[in-house]
Amino acid sequence: MAKLPQISEAEFEVMKIVWKDAPISTNEITDRLTQTTSWSPKTIQTLIKRLVNKKALTYEKQSRVFIYTPLVAEREYINQESSSFLDRFYNGNITSMLSAYIENDKLSEKEIDTLRSLLSRRADKGGD
Repeated sequence: MAKLPQISEAEFEVMKIVWKDAPISTNEITDRLTQTTSWSPKTIQTLIKRLVNKKALTYEKQSRVFIYTPLVAEREYINQESSSFLDRFYNGNITSMLSAYIENDKLSEKEIDTLRSLLSRRADKGGD
């Protein structure tokens, strides 16, 4: 698997909108982010340009409008980031991570039930 670009938290907010609604124009991205952040349109445009330079986004000019689509799949990026987090903080051991979350009351009962359900389905499939 190719190494995906490093995306800052702010850039990730832009990516979430593009992943959800691509193809999407600069104005649509800006409108959505100005509703949920205190960022200026200029800041948002800078974030978009950075993502294009990092090859996380591509664009097509339609008349006078730039339309963006992702070059990085959301699932692929999330998997890379979660794996990186797991390696960095828990030496790649998911059991240690889940134990820490459970012991420090970071998981709700609903989340624990969801994990039980996922593990049960995995066991029913015969997974290791």
